Amino acid sequence: MGAISLYAKASPDFEAKLAHSLALLKSSAASFAPLTQASSLGAEDMVVTHLLQQAGIACSIFVLDTGMLHAETLALIGRIEARYQRKVDVYRPIESDASAFVQTNGPEAMYQSLALRKECCHIRKMEPLERALAGKGGWLTGLRREQSNARAEVHDVEQQAERVKINPLADWTWGEVWHYIALHQIPYNPLHDQFFPSIGCAPCTRAVTLGEDFRSGRWWWENESAKECGLHVSAADSSPVSSIIPIREIPA
Repeated sequence: MGAISLYAKASPDFEAKLAHSLALLKSSAASFAPLTQASSLGAEDMVVTHLLQQAGIACSIFVLDTGMLHAETLALIGRIEARYQRKVDVYRPIESDASAFVQTNGPEAMYQSLALRKECCHIRKMEPLERALAGKGGWLTGLRREQSNARAEVHDVEQQAERVKINPLADWTWGEVWHYIALHQIPYNPLHDQFFPSIGCAPCTRAVTLGEDFRSGRWWWENESAKECGLHVSAADSSPVSSIIPIREIPA
């Protein structure tokens, strides 16, 4: 049974949320250009890409190819370009930095300590992100408040030092994401059908089990409650909220 059958479920106020998301994208395009979408190629980001197309917004899209992504993830780049006739820019880590890290610390350094894992994330994600965002007035993400306690305080628009971050799906539920994917036959990562709600680098991602939250499959060996790579870290403290969903249970 696939992700759509398992998860797709619209709430009574979904149409209002959809209208708000489209309006937010249009106002952001008018106020914060040039915009770019940061796509992890996960379910939420595929929805954001489709919303951009639906709203008729010219916006660049980029992917951070860390060198450790699943083949299923990378295959979506071509599907986006074919479906939406939009080029996806790919940013990769500086090869010498990534190679030096592996040579010094080994290919499984991320499991050895939190400091090494974060250094790996910095080399493979944070530095390429800086290049991808250079000169942009705003960037779009697929962040949702429901994803984790660390993201419970996500706002629609967040002012950063040099630009704004726009989160058009901030108040969407997991069921609404999949309802929209089903409604518009949006391509998605087949790993979602294998109980991967959040998909990152292959060594740092696993499937989740019944009762675990959305991001419990990321860096699962760490004991921290806020598991982030640094791309979406907020200075604000988040309130404890439940983001646990019945991942493998068919919604009523």
